[in-house]
Amino acid sequence: MPELPEVESLAVFLRERAVGHAFVRADITAISALKTYDPPISAMAGLLIDDVQRHGKFLDFSAQGVHLVIHLARAGWLRWKEEQNTGLVRPGKGPIALRTVLDDGSGFDLTEAGTQKKLAVYVVRDPAEVPGIARLGPDPFTLSLDDFGAILKREGRVQLKGVLRNQSVIAGIGNAYSDEILHVAKMSPFKPASNLSDDELKTLYDAMRETLQDAVDRSAGLAVQDLKSEKKSGLRVHGRKGQKCPVCGDVVREVSFADSSLQYCATCQTGGKPLADRRLSKLLK
Repeated sequence: MPELPEVESLAVFLRERAVGHAFVRADITAISALKTYDPPISAMAGLLIDDVQRHGKFLDFSAQGVHLVIHLARAGWLRWKEEQNTGLVRPGKGPIALRTVLDDGSGFDLTEAGTQKKLAVYVVRDPAEVPGIARLGPDPFTLSLDDFGAILKREGRVQLKGVLRNQSVIAGIGNAYSDEILHVAKMSPFKPASNLSDDELKTLYDAMRETLQDAVDRSAGLAVQDLKSEKKSGLRVHGRKGQKCPVCGDVVREVSFADSSLQYCATCQTGGKPLADRRLSKLLK
Protein backbone atom coordinates (compact mmCIF):
# COMPACT_ATOMS: atom_id res chain seq x y z
CA MET A 1 0.00 0.00 0.00
CA PRO A 2 1.33 3.47 -0.83
CA GLU A 3 2.09 5.30 2.43
CA LEU A 4 3.03 8.85 3.36
CA PRO A 5 6.37 9.04 1.47
CA GLU A 6 4.98 7.66 -1.80
CA VAL A 7 1.77 9.70 -1.64
CA GLU A 8 3.79 12.82 -0.82
CA SER A 9 6.02 12.16 -3.84
CA LEU A 10 2.95 11.62 -6.02
CA ALA A 11 1.51 14.94 -4.81
CA VAL A 12 4.75 16.77 -5.63
CA PHE A 13 4.99 15.11 -9.05
CA LEU A 14 1.37 15.91 -9.90
CA ARG A 15 1.58 19.45 -8.55
CA GLU A 16 4.43 20.16 -10.95
CA ARG A 17 2.60 18.73 -13.96
CA ALA A 18 -1.13 19.21 -13.39
CA VAL A 19 -1.55 22.56 -11.62
CA GLY A 20 -2.65 25.23 -14.08
CA HIS A 21 -4.26 22.70 -16.40
CA ALA A 22 -7.96 21.89 -16.65
CA PHE A 23 -9.70 18.54 -16.62
CA VAL A 24 -11.17 17.74 -20.02
CA ARG A 25 -12.60 14.40 -18.88
CA ALA A 26 -12.75 12.24 -15.79
CA ASP A 27 -14.26 8.85 -16.57
CA ILE A 28 -15.03 6.24 -13.90
CA THR A 29 -14.67 2.73 -15.29
CA ALA A 30 -14.99 0.83 -12.00
CA ILE A 31 -18.32 1.93 -10.53
CA SER A 32 -17.43 0.51 -7.11
CA ALA A 33 -14.51 2.95 -6.83
CA LEU A 34 -16.71 6.08 -6.85
CA LYS A 35 -17.93 6.76 -3.32
CA THR A 36 -19.85 10.02 -3.87
CA TYR A 37 -22.54 11.28 -6.24
CA ASP A 38 -22.86 15.02 -5.53
CA PRO A 39 -21.10 16.70 -7.24
CA PRO A 40 -21.05 14.11 -10.04
CA ILE A 41 -17.70 13.00 -11.47
CA SER A 42 -18.67 14.83 -14.68
CA ALA A 43 -18.44 18.11 -12.74
CA MET A 44 -14.64 17.91 -12.96
CA ALA A 45 -14.72 18.62 -16.72
CA GLY A 46 -13.55 22.16 -17.47
CA LEU A 47 -12.27 22.88 -13.96
CA LEU A 48 -8.76 24.31 -13.57
CA ILE A 49 -6.52 22.44 -11.12
CA ASP A 50 -5.38 24.83 -8.37
CA ASP A 51 -3.31 22.47 -6.23
CA VAL A 52 -2.53 18.83 -5.41
CA GLN A 53 -2.21 18.03 -1.72
CA ARG A 54 -1.74 15.04 0.54
CA HIS A 55 -3.90 14.24 3.56
CA GLY A 56 -2.41 11.17 5.24
CA LYS A 57 -2.53 8.59 2.43
CA PHE A 58 -5.15 10.53 0.42
CA LEU A 59 -4.40 12.56 -2.74
CA ASP A 60 -6.47 15.70 -3.21
CA PHE A 61 -6.83 17.52 -6.55
CA SER A 62 -8.28 20.95 -5.79
CA ALA A 63 -10.05 22.48 -8.81
CA GLN A 64 -12.00 25.72 -8.42
CA GLY A 65 -13.83 24.71 -5.26
CA VAL A 66 -14.28 21.06 -6.17
CA HIS A 67 -11.96 18.31 -4.92
CA LEU A 68 -11.14 15.02 -6.60
CA VAL A 69 -9.87 12.90 -3.71
CA ILE A 70 -8.20 9.53 -4.22
CA HIS A 71 -7.23 6.73 -1.85
CA LEU A 72 -5.11 4.09 -3.56
CA ALA A 73 -5.70 1.41 -0.89
CA ARG A 74 -3.55 -1.70 -0.97
CA ALA A 75 -3.37 -2.48 -4.68
CA GLY A 76 -4.11 0.83 -6.39
CA TRP A 77 -1.69 3.01 -8.33
CA LEU A 78 -1.61 6.15 -10.44
CA ARG A 79 -0.12 5.97 -13.92
CA TRP A 80 0.78 9.35 -15.44
CA LYS A 81 0.91 9.78 -19.21
CA GLU A 82 2.31 12.81 -21.02
CA GLU A 83 0.08 11.82 -23.94
CA GLN A 84 -3.02 10.27 -22.50
CA ASN A 85 -5.08 7.78 -24.45
CA THR A 86 -8.35 9.60 -25.18
CA GLY A 87 -10.31 6.46 -25.96
CA LEU A 88 -13.09 5.41 -23.65
CA VAL A 89 -12.38 2.46 -21.38
CA ARG A 90 -15.04 -0.22 -21.20
CA PRO A 91 -16.43 -0.45 -17.64
CA GLY A 92 -15.42 -3.61 -15.84
CA LYS A 93 -12.69 -4.49 -18.32
CA GLY A 94 -9.08 -4.48 -17.14
CA PRO A 95 -7.47 -2.81 -14.13
CA ILE A 96 -8.34 0.85 -14.92
CA ALA A 97 -10.75 2.39 -12.39
CA LEU A 98 -10.52 6.06 -13.46
CA ARG A 99 -9.15 7.82 -16.54
CA THR A 100 -8.53 11.56 -16.66
CA VAL A 101 -7.54 13.75 -19.59
CA LEU A 102 -6.14 17.27 -19.12
CA ASP A 103 -6.24 20.20 -21.53
CA ASP A 104 -2.65 19.69 -22.73
CA GLY A 105 -3.29 16.07 -23.69
CA SER A 106 -1.65 14.60 -20.59
CA GLY A 107 -3.54 12.75 -17.86
CA PHE A 108 -3.52 9.76 -15.58
CA ASP A 109 -5.17 6.41 -15.08
CA LEU A 110 -5.95 4.94 -11.69
CA THR A 111 -5.44 1.19 -11.72
CA GLU A 112 -6.09 -1.53 -9.19
CA ALA A 113 -4.69 -5.05 -9.24
CA GLY A 114 -6.20 -8.12 -7.59
CA THR A 115 -9.75 -9.06 -6.71
CA GLN A 116 -10.22 -6.97 -3.55
CA LYS A 117 -11.40 -3.67 -5.00
CA LYS A 118 -10.81 -1.04 -2.32
CA LEU A 119 -9.46 1.90 -4.33
CA ALA A 120 -11.70 4.90 -3.59
CA VAL A 121 -12.53 8.07 -5.52
CA TYR A 122 -14.49 10.98 -4.04
CA VAL A 123 -15.75 14.22 -5.61
CA VAL A 124 -16.51 16.70 -2.82
CA ARG A 125 -16.64 20.41 -2.10
CA ASP A 126 -14.52 20.04 1.03
CA PRO A 127 -11.94 17.28 1.70
CA ALA A 128 -13.34 16.98 5.24
CA GLU A 129 -16.48 15.46 3.65
CA VAL A 130 -14.39 12.32 2.99
CA PRO A 131 -14.87 10.14 6.09
CA GLY A 132 -11.31 8.85 6.05
CA ILE A 133 -9.89 12.38 5.97
CA ALA A 134 -12.26 13.59 8.69
CA ARG A 135 -10.94 10.84 10.98
CA LEU A 136 -7.25 11.48 10.36
CA GLY A 137 -4.91 12.15 13.24
CA PRO A 138 -2.07 14.69 12.96
CA ASP A 139 0.58 14.40 10.29
CA PRO A 140 3.94 13.06 11.57
CA PHE A 141 5.76 16.09 10.16
CA THR A 142 3.58 18.52 12.15
CA LEU A 143 3.82 16.69 15.48
CA SER A 144 5.99 18.13 18.24
CA LEU A 145 7.79 15.80 20.63
CA ASP A 146 5.43 16.85 23.42
CA ASP A 147 2.36 16.15 21.30
CA PHE A 148 3.78 12.78 20.29
CA GLY A 149 4.35 11.92 23.94
CA ALA A 150 0.79 12.93 24.80
CA ILE A 151 -0.53 10.66 22.05
CA LEU A 152 1.42 7.65 23.31
CA LYS A 153 0.36 8.31 26.89
CA ARG A 154 -3.27 8.54 25.79
CA GLU A 155 -3.03 5.23 23.92
CA GLY A 156 -1.96 3.50 27.12
CA ARG A 157 -1.37 -0.25 26.76
CA VAL A 158 -1.92 -0.30 22.97
CA GLN A 159 1.19 -1.70 21.33
CA LEU A 160 3.49 0.59 19.36
CA LYS A 161 2.88 -1.12 16.02
CA GLY A 162 -0.85 -0.52 16.34
CA VAL A 163 -0.43 3.09 17.43
CA LEU A 164 1.90 4.01 14.56
CA ARG A 165 -0.33 2.59 11.83
CA ASN A 166 -3.67 3.79 13.22
CA GLN A 167 -4.70 6.60 10.86
CA SER A 168 -6.95 8.18 13.48
CA VAL A 169 -3.96 8.54 15.80
CA ILE A 170 -1.16 9.52 13.38
CA ALA A 171 -1.86 10.02 9.67
CA GLY A 172 0.06 8.42 6.82
CA ILE A 173 2.07 5.58 8.37
CA GLY A 174 1.12 2.07 7.32
CA ASN A 175 2.37 -1.47 7.77
CA ALA A 176 5.70 -1.03 5.99
CA TYR A 177 6.95 2.20 7.54
CA SER A 178 5.78 1.26 11.03
CA ASP A 179 8.09 -1.77 10.75
CA GLU A 180 10.90 0.43 9.53
CA ILE A 181 10.44 3.06 12.25
CA LEU A 182 10.45 0.46 15.02
CA HIS A 183 13.56 -1.18 13.59
CA VAL A 184 15.41 2.15 13.47
CA ALA A 185 14.26 2.88 17.04
CA LYS A 186 15.28 -0.65 18.14
CA MET A 187 11.92 -1.27 19.79
CA SER A 188 9.57 -4.22 19.86
CA PRO A 189 6.33 -3.77 17.90
CA PHE A 190 4.54 -5.20 20.95
CA LYS A 191 5.89 -2.66 23.45
CA PRO A 192 2.99 -0.77 25.10
CA ALA A 193 2.82 2.86 24.00
CA SER A 194 2.75 4.23 27.54
CA ASN A 195 5.81 2.23 28.68
CA LEU A 196 8.43 4.51 27.13
CA SER A 197 10.97 6.44 29.12
CA ASP A 198 11.74 10.04 28.13
CA ASP A 199 14.82 8.85 26.24
CA GLU A 200 12.86 6.12 24.45
CA LEU A 201 10.16 8.61 23.52
CA LYS A 202 12.74 10.89 21.92
CA THR A 203 14.35 7.93 20.14
CA LEU A 204 11.03 6.80 18.65
CA TYR A 205 10.03 10.33 17.68
CA ASP A 206 13.35 10.90 15.90
CA ALA A 207 13.13 7.49 14.20
CA MET A 208 9.64 8.29 12.91
CA ARG A 209 10.59 11.68 11.49
CA GLU A 210 13.94 10.58 10.06
CA THR A 211 12.63 7.35 8.49
CA LEU A 212 9.79 9.13 6.74
CA GLN A 213 11.90 12.11 5.66
CA ASP A 214 14.60 9.80 4.29
CA ALA A 215 12.00 7.95 2.23
CA VAL A 216 10.56 11.23 0.92
CA ASP A 217 14.05 12.47 0.03
CA ARG A 218 14.92 9.26 -1.82
CA SER A 219 11.75 9.57 -3.88
CA ALA A 220 12.26 13.22 -4.78
CA GLY A 221 12.37 13.81 -8.52
CA LEU A 222 11.52 10.22 -9.44
CA ALA A 223 8.96 9.42 -12.10
CA VAL A 224 5.71 7.91 -10.85
CA GLN A 225 6.57 4.51 -12.29
CA ASP A 226 9.77 4.35 -10.22
CA LEU A 227 8.29 5.09 -6.79
CA LYS A 228 7.27 1.52 -5.96
CA SER A 229 10.69 0.05 -6.69
CA GLU A 230 12.38 2.85 -4.74
CA LYS A 231 10.23 2.12 -1.71
CA LYS A 232 11.00 -1.58 -1.84
CA SER A 233 14.74 -1.08 -2.27
CA GLY A 234 14.91 1.30 0.68
CA LEU A 235 13.21 -0.95 3.23
CA ARG A 236 15.45 -2.53 5.88
CA VAL A 237 13.19 -5.20 7.41
CA HIS A 238 9.67 -4.93 6.00
CA GLY A 239 9.06 -7.56 3.34
CA ARG A 240 12.51 -9.07 3.98
CA LYS A 241 11.66 -12.19 5.99
CA GLY A 242 14.59 -14.63 6.02
CA GLN A 243 17.13 -12.05 4.84
CA LYS A 244 19.92 -10.60 6.96
CA CYS A 245 19.28 -7.55 9.10
CA PRO A 246 21.41 -4.76 7.58
CA VAL A 247 22.42 -3.60 11.08
CA CYS A 248 23.39 -6.76 12.97
CA GLY A 249 23.25 -9.60 10.43
CA ASP A 250 20.60 -11.61 12.29
CA VAL A 251 17.76 -13.09 10.25
CA VAL A 252 14.68 -10.92 9.73
CA ARG A 253 11.67 -12.61 11.31
CA GLU A 254 7.95 -12.34 10.64
CA VAL A 255 4.71 -12.41 12.61
CA SER A 256 1.62 -13.09 10.52
CA PHE A 257 -2.10 -12.57 10.95
CA ALA A 258 -5.19 -12.78 8.77
CA ASP A 259 -4.43 -10.31 6.00
CA SER A 260 -1.07 -8.79 6.84
CA SER A 261 2.25 -9.38 8.59
CA LEU A 262 5.07 -7.54 10.31
CA GLN A 263 8.79 -8.04 10.03
CA TYR A 264 11.42 -7.31 12.68
CA CYS A 265 14.90 -8.17 13.89
CA ALA A 266 14.96 -9.99 17.21
CA THR A 267 18.55 -8.98 17.97
CA CYS A 268 17.94 -5.29 17.32
CA GLN A 269 14.43 -5.00 18.72
CA THR A 270 13.49 -7.70 21.23
CA GLY A 271 16.69 -8.66 23.01
CA GLY A 272 17.08 -11.72 20.80
CA LYS A 273 13.70 -13.20 21.77
CA PRO A 274 11.40 -14.18 18.86
CA LEU A 275 7.85 -12.81 19.07
CA ALA A 276 4.87 -15.15 19.28
CA ASP A 277 2.21 -14.94 16.58
CA ARG A 278 -0.59 -15.34 19.13
CA ARG A 279 0.01 -11.81 20.40
CA LEU A 280 -0.42 -10.11 17.02
CA SER A 281 -4.21 -10.06 17.22
CA LYS A 282 -3.88 -7.44 19.95
CA LEU A 283 -2.02 -4.97 17.76
CA LEU A 284 -4.97 -3.18 16.22
CA LYS A 285 -7.29 -3.21 19.23
